[in-house]
Amino acid sequence: MKRIVIIGAGMMGSALAFPARENGNEVRLVGTPLDRDIIDACRATGQHLKFDRPFPEGVQYYQFEQWKEAVEGADFVIGGVSSFGVDWFLEEVLSKLDPSVPVLSVTKGLINLEDGTLISYPDYWQRELAKKGIRRTVCAIGGPCTSYELVYHDQTEVAFCGEVTEQIRMMKEAMQTPYYHISLTNDVIGLESAVALKNGYALAIAMTIGLVNRHNGPEAGLHFNSQAAAFYQAVKEMRLLLEMQGATRDCENIGIGDLYVTVYGGRTRKVGILLGEGKTYQEAMEILAGVTLESLVVARRVYSAMVRKAELGKADLSLFPMLRHAAAVLDEGRDAELPWEAFTFDDTK
Repeated sequence: MKRIVIIGAGMMGSALAFPARENGNEVRLVGTPLDRDIIDACRATGQHLKFDRPFPEGVQYYQFEQWKEAVEGADFVIGGVSSFGVDWFLEEVLSKLDPSVPVLSVTKGLINLEDGTLISYPDYWQRELAKKGIRRTVCAIGGPCTSYELVYHDQTEVAFCGEVTEQIRMMKEAMQTPYYHISLTNDVIGLESAVALKNGYALAIAMTIGLVNRHNGPEAGLHFNSQAAAFYQAVKEMRLLLEMQGATRDCENIGIGDLYVTVYGGRTRKVGILLGEGKTYQEAMEILAGVTLESLVVARRVYSAMVRKAELGKADLSLFPMLRHAAAVLDEGRDAELPWEAFTFDDTK
């Protein structure tokens, strides 16, 4: 039995309490300062405000000011913040946590450097901690997993990545269940890139659903030709980007699986549909007020990185028409209608 502390009581961090506790571990769920109502509700009812099922019996709940008490004796900490909390988690937790305590992050995203290089959040945290004289490696989770389906014990395949093999093996042993299946890899940048890059592409694919509604009315139902056509192009561009990131084929495949679940079950789907229906970016944001949309941050960062690489002669933007389109819809007011002809190819001789 391990003592596992989850810091961040959002949906994904909280969902991980289910396999962690059901595998016989001691689990402590710590809210951020934004999670006070969630922790209060958990203490009162044993259930997260956004889940339809109660937590397994025995999960313990802490407000953030108690986090140092919560991590005493922890075998590892799971970081459950969103990408908007990356710097907060760095300053308030990682900079103060005993470096000997392993950390597993669920935060998906990338950071673009001045030269267009895309680095993972674990790499970013490690670089910033090194500036403070703190040596630490951060592990991470990636793969096709929505929080509410994990809570419902839907069969789920993810991967844990980390530079220290012994750490991720220990974490897998603590977390795996008959419904939560875990692969392991040392390819941190490959896995983290794969599960982040799919966000902008899931947005573009979801636009096709909204476009059908716009052109034929919502009663037309789902049309799969356009979704499949967009999915094909998304996979094509993702593979090119992941090759640039040096990702292994297994990590590429996990990213494609994550693309699928994000199109059909993620929050990105909602904004993509609205944009496809003809809403402006601002109108979509007003409709979805209160919904965390990390995908939009990732899409913009990846496009900015590719523009910079193109300026330096290290990338060809013409190979990424879908990424360019998604960025233009978000930031230039372009209509969501996809540039379909740009997705065709001619490899005849």
